[in-house]
Amino acid sequence: MNTERNDAPAASNFIRNIIDEDNRTGKWGQRVETRFPPEPNGYLHIGHAKSICLNFGVARSYGGVCHLRFDDTNPEKESVEYVDSIIDAVRWLGFEWEKDGKEQLYYASDYYDKLYEFAELLIQRGKAYVDSQSAEEMRANRGSATEVGTPSPFRERSVQENLDLFRRMKAGEFKEGEHVLRAKIDMSSPNFNMRDPVIYRIRFAHHYRTGDKWCVYPMYDYTHCISDALENITHSLCTLEFEDHRPLYDWILNELAEAGIFTRPLPQQIEFSRLNLTYAITSKRKLLQLVTEGHVDGWDDPRMPTIVGVRRRGFTPESIQLFCERIGITKVDSWIDMSVFEGALRDDLDEKAPRTAAVLDPVKLIIDNFPEGVTEPCNAPVHPHHPEMGVREFPISRELWIERDDYNETPPKGYFRLFPGNKVRLRYGYVIECIGADKDENGNIVAVHCNYFPDSKSGTEGANNYKVKGNIHWVSAAAACPAEVRIYDRLFKEPQPDAGGRDFLEALNPDSKRVVNAYLEPGAREALPEQRYQFERHGYFVADRVDSKPGKPVFNRIVSLRDSWGKPA
Repeated sequence: MNTERNDAPAASNFIRNIIDEDNRTGKWGQRVETRFPPEPNGYLHIGHAKSICLNFGVARSYGGVCHLRFDDTNPEKESVEYVDSIIDAVRWLGFEWEKDGKEQLYYASDYYDKLYEFAELLIQRGKAYVDSQSAEEMRANRGSATEVGTPSPFRERSVQENLDLFRRMKAGEFKEGEHVLRAKIDMSSPNFNMRDPVIYRIRFAHHYRTGDKWCVYPMYDYTHCISDALENITHSLCTLEFEDHRPLYDWILNELAEAGIFTRPLPQQIEFSRLNLTYAITSKRKLLQLVTEGHVDGWDDPRMPTIVGVRRRGFTPESIQLFCERIGITKVDSWIDMSVFEGALRDDLDEKAPRTAAVLDPVKLIIDNFPEGVTEPCNAPVHPHHPEMGVREFPISRELWIERDDYNETPPKGYFRLFPGNKVRLRYGYVIECIGADKDENGNIVAVHCNYFPDSKSGTEGANNYKVKGNIHWVSAAAACPAEVRIYDRLFKEPQPDAGGRDFLEALNPDSKRVVNAYLEPGAREALPEQRYQFERHGYFVADRVDSKPGKPVFNRIVSLRDSWGKPA
């Protein structure tokens, strides 16, 4: 599937300006190599989609390559399940990681031997030491925003003692937390990340790729920059929360360059604002809580902001790329309203989603003067603006399904649908006149009755003789396709569910999922999983990629036709 958007040139932003200047000066020649480096400890969410589109999009537009690299330095939380889900998500979004016929797929764990070797080199150069303080002691000695840190009593250990302890850490002679390896930088730095950060710790944990080979694991900040350099990355694009980490990124690479490991120029870290989307959360911990506590139906629940979730909801790769283009790339954190995300989807689907009729809250409509046992063909365009997409055909019969709210015995002012004595047009069918309704013992409407005008059928000359204000959709009761339809809405009722540290669970929307038994046009019966439609009047829907099968479809509402969450006019 090729989902690259070619309808407009890539918008300029400060990152592209930096790359343009690098290309002008020949800093990297004309080479552009980026990377998308997820940690395989959860499912990707819509915030990651922005980074994916940026990293892969920049590389693509400059004729370069973007690497997919798994920064797998935390064995206790990582798994093959997450790796597979990430690969699938990036491919679904329309991106590949290949250069000159070679797949640019990497794992930080592939570099464990080199990372350990470089750590020993830093020790030999007096730039790292083994600290034997407890975690609490290190935390207390780190200082504060107004107080410099206190050097560890073990900071001046000799090179030989540090090497011996570090090698014994690797050999498994110590307990977890007994020792760590720290970079020797500056305990008085105003940047906490430079106050002798930990770069290795002991973990007796099975790694999903390296097994039990290692019991010391490198920290993310140490691993990430070295991985970039080993892969010859030119521009290391990351979100703003890593801005304060950039001095450490540069320090590690500069030290290794001074030792002759890397040549200059070194990879350049550039930060951009992360995606903050209203009515959603993107904390991995909180998303995991939603899943494990059963507030949602799994990682791919269509209400989740995970990529597998929005895919199952029915969002398209093209709509996500369009959304990322529209919000742009800046260095200023801000909130993007969910309506912008949903608007990109509507704009994408409006042009390509075939139309069909669906009755979601059905009540029987009986045309009393229509012959019993007779059906007549009606037809309508598959898409009103694209005649090349063809015509769909469906039957009309004596008994139909219509929406329950299309009948009102005592209608309010401005109501133009069915009520006794009123005429409406059955969309693409006949004009009918309502003559009443049947009720059950509780007063509920169970059937609406009407008569039709045989010379009023749409598409015939007689249709022009009837001027009616109301127009309702319908499906033949005999030919309709019954289907389960899941009406999804936003998972949270508050724009910022966890603002101010409050319990985000209190903002859950109790009406975020509703399941109805609906009737659809006969043509929807053979819908394939992930086939999308506009249900006329109701919104955009998709055949569920997990539960839907041809002949027995299950549909998810992707989004309504217009934003129902906006401020009233």
